[in-house]
Parts: sequence; structure tokens; C-alpha cells
Amino acid sequence: MAEMDGPRFGPKAGGAARQLVVLCHGVGADGNDLIDLAPAWAQALPEAAFVAPHAPFAYDMAPFGRQWFSLRDRNPAVLAAGVREAARLLDGFLDAERARFGLAAAKCALMGFSQGAMTALLAGLGRADPPRAILAYSGRLVAPPERVPGAPAPEVLLVHGEADEVVPVANSRAAEKTLAALGVPVEAIFRPRLGHGIDEVGLSSGALFLQRAFSRDTEAKR
Repeated sequence: MAEMDGPRFGPKAGGAARQLVVLCHGVGADGNDLIDLAPAWAQALPEAAFVAPHAPFAYDMAPFGRQWFSLRDRNPAVLAAGVREAARLLDGFLDAERARFGLAAAKCALMGFSQGAMTALLAGLGRADPPRAILAYSGRLVAPPERVPGAPAPEVLLVHGEADEVVPVANSRAAEKTLAALGVPVEAIFRPRLGHGIDEVGLSSGALFLQRAFSRDTEAKR
């Protein structure tokens, strides 16, 4: 496994980054699959740096692509162990990127699609210094979040297509209930007739969510 890295964009405004958004792709893809979100979201976050790391492992069910964890064995305990290891590696990547830009965790956000969303949720929710926001598109909680006592709760946005045949929408509905019960601020958007993908409503909602989340962090320190 090589050191994680991937395509980058921004800050659009130039100069030093004041926020960081890490984009986590789905299984079988790589970082190039999501970095195209950055120019659109940079309209709302012109001082943010975006990075879309390639997942740490080669996809083991095809001759190309990357994966955060294996799906060969769907036993719940095996999947839970896999996503926790992936979350640990994503944690390390986030810490390295924070050091690169000199940013506090509260100036960072994790976004993921499908398997990337599953990894981002476990990584972000389990940190003692969580990111400001987590955006999970077409994902689910593969394992129960392990919250650190006394740690602040990140703001979470769940977005899911109601016609998703790959990761059924019931998974995000269940995640919404679990997070709310844990006291995590969570918003959910369920898109009628949308399959396993991200539509324009999801994209614009994500940009606004990030903008608001980072703005609240700034206001809290005044």
C-alpha cells in the first residue's frame, strides 16, 4: 500500500487555504472520480483546498480501481473490521493534510460517496478532534460509531437517492436515526427517483451545507 494521495484543487481565491475538504470516492473508482466536484463547490468556498485521495487498496474484484475495504466477504463482522481499518487510514491522511496546510480539525470537512461515505462517517465521528462537517452521499453506517467522550460532534449531511439499488436508501434513514440518538447534528435529504449517484440538488445542498458549517465555526470564535 503506497502513501495516500490524489488530485487536488484550490483554493480558488489563491493564497493559503483556510479550509480543507477531503473527497472520498466509491469502490472501484479513484480520486479522479470526485475531484470534479471541487470547482463547483469552490464557488461557495473560495478559500478552501480540495483533495480527493485514491483509496489505500487496489480493488480486489476488478483489474482496476481502488477500494477503502474489501467487499468479497459480506459477513457483518468482516465488513465492520474493514471499514474501521479504512477509517484509521483516512484519519492519518486527514492529519497529514492538516499539517500540510496548518489547519485545525474544525477547519476541515470529509465528504464521501458510497463506500467513501461509509469510511468518512466512521473516521469523522470517531475522532477526538472531529472535522467540522461530514457529508455522506449514498452511504451507510457499516459499524456503530465510536464517539470519543467529550469530543465535539461534527455536523453531518446525509444525501441518498430513494431509487438506489446498490446501497438502499433505508441505510441512510437508519443512520439518521442513529446519529440523532447520539446527539450528532444531522440533516438528511432523500431524492425521489434518484439511483446510486449524486444529482444537482445533492451537489448544491452540499455546497450550502459546507458554507454554513464553516461560517458557524467562524462566528463561534468571534
